[in-house]
Amino acid sequence: MKRKPDFSGYATRNDLLCSDGVTIKANAFADQDGQRVPLVWQHQYDEPANVLGHAILENRTDGVYAHAYLNQGESAAQARELILHEDVNALSIFANKLVKRGSSVIHGAIRELSLVLSGANPGAFIDTISMAHSASEGGDAVDGEAIIYTGLSLEHSEKSDKEKPMAKGKSIKDIFDTFTDEQKQVAYFMVGQAVKDGSIKQSDLDEDDDLEDDEDDEDPEDDDLEDDEDDEDEDEEDDSFDHSSTKGPAIKHSKDTKMKKRNVFDQDDKASKGGETLTHDQLSTIVEDAKKPGQTLKSSFLQHAVEYGIENIDFLFPDAKNIRDTPDFVKRNTEWVASVIDGTHHSPFSRIKSMSADITLDTARAKGYVKGSLKKEEFFKLSRRTTTPTTIYKKQKLDRNDMIDITDLNVVAWLKMEMRVMLDEEIARAILLGDGREVGVDDDKIDEDNIRPIATDDDFYAHKVEIAANVAGDSIVKAILRARHNYKGTGMPTMYCTESLLTDLILTEDRMGRRLYATQVELAAALRVKNIVPVEVMEGETELLAIIVNLQDYTVGADKGGSIAMFDDFDIDYNQYKYLMEGRMSGCLTLPKSALVISRAAGTEVTPGTPTFVASTGVITIPATTGVIYSVDGDVVSSGDQPAIASEATAYVTAAADENYFITANSTVDWTFTADVR
Repeated sequence: MKRKPDFSGYATRNDLLCSDGVTIKANAFADQDGQRVPLVWQHQYDEPANVLGHAILENRTDGVYAHAYLNQGESAAQARELILHEDVNALSIFANKLVKRGSSVIHGAIRELSLVLSGANPGAFIDTISMAHSASEGGDAVDGEAIIYTGLSLEHSEKSDKEKPMAKGKSIKDIFDTFTDEQKQVAYFMVGQAVKDGSIKQSDLDEDDDLEDDEDDEDPEDDDLEDDEDDEDEDEEDDSFDHSSTKGPAIKHSKDTKMKKRNVFDQDDKASKGGETLTHDQLSTIVEDAKKPGQTLKSSFLQHAVEYGIENIDFLFPDAKNIRDTPDFVKRNTEWVASVIDGTHHSPFSRIKSMSADITLDTARAKGYVKGSLKKEEFFKLSRRTTTPTTIYKKQKLDRNDMIDITDLNVVAWLKMEMRVMLDEEIARAILLGDGREVGVDDDKIDEDNIRPIATDDDFYAHKVEIAANVAGDSIVKAILRARHNYKGTGMPTMYCTESLLTDLILTEDRMGRRLYATQVELAAALRVKNIVPVEVMEGETELLAIIVNLQDYTVGADKGGSIAMFDDFDIDYNQYKYLMEGRMSGCLTLPKSALVISRAAGTEVTPGTPTFVASTGVITIPATTGVIYSVDGDVVSSGDQPAIASEATAYVTAAADENYFITANSTVDWTFTADVR
């Protein structure tokens, strides 16, 4: 017995306009009718496991149809499961030796057929099409190759020959088997309503030739749509459904009643009053349109809604569903917060006292002794600092009625999660930078004497490094390295900076245009830091560039009962639940010179203008941008037109900030121009 294909589908369709304007014409692959080609996964055939089987091509009037046969390999078994579950439902071909006339492909050779993930593009398109050489006007372009997608779904080929479309039309089962699960649910609803109303009877199904079953079909599965000859309760309507069949619903009908041509979407008796109806012919038209490329059953119904008088069609289709259980937060990037909070040293006492003795003075050095002379006492300076706690909190309220009405999610748990995220971010910000609120102006200010920001801490604890305003790129790296000897903290520190500065440093190039640091890891090694952590809230700090610190030298203290805790209460007067999350803590650096704070001198921010270039003449025009110095091939130039570069020559233009200016972070500061042949 000849083996049935595992699935079938159109490899290409004729006369479908692709997204790049190219059309596959009829019989472009006609000479491959009956030919066998490999079946692979996603056009990947570099490994044997990617070959899933083979396909037999069938040239049809409307395209090339493929009958696919999966092999017994593990990859093929996985592909079979994906197809059965409709996780993968599209085919694509790789073809070469393409002949293209104008915007039409008229000939080619299919080399392989691929199972591909269904993309967002519902129509046909061609990917990476190329031609070895162009053709003169009116001629053909040859030797092209392309990956061609039709956007059509494949079909399972498990039907018997008797289930193929008949000359007069298709059986109900043929049509129903093409439905998705969602479309089948709509069909269940429509037919169920009609049966309940007594409006569907077998005699009327027999009247429609395009929808009737083959009388000679002996397949027992089609008997689900036939009348029960032995039904003794002919006058009793049965509105039951048998949903157990995998091929479609089994519908029981009364035997001798006539079908009323009634709109099954209408729940009143409009049909009997001469209102709008939905006939079998109209339903057949809707179903046929739904099978066209890019169409769905819903879109087809909506297109015919006005024509057939269907109102409120959206009621039949499922509502939109949330892809996640809770709303997504629109928030700043907070990945750095855990690095700060988890990195600090935690103390069980909220009053932090630190003492230090400066033994770098010459008077603290050990001394040599000369016989008979006076031995001198050493001298060094002691210093002490005490940091006391402050309270940081987040407060929220929720109306009880809203809590009862919101059934899609646990709103209280979601609200508490938001409070903790924002509280942690505020604590981390206060540790690194301060909260940014004005002292004496904003009552919500976190006192910087209680949680001391590293960025503004005393020079004794956080060493300040100021570089020129116009320093950029690798010069910043050099300035940080030269100041590294001032770091007296524990072990290898971490560098906290903006994403923009990190990007500028990674993109730094040498004079040959080669990147100095291929990765963030290489840049960290060059800066002699353990890691580089981007901090989004630093973006607003114009002059602050980076903070280099090992947060084990920063102590966060909280007494028992002062750690972060959650409180809730109910206000019976206003019918509201109120929630409070707060912690009472202190924080400060405890080792001298345990941090480096890198900042630029005050300057004016500028953004370089982009030079213009005329390739045919080789002329570069430099814009007049105040505070920006332009160079061409390393030579500083003034604004305006520059001398033309030679034919086919390449010029390199760079921009740098003038003194007392600095260029906006993550700006384009270099350009390459190549002249045409002249």
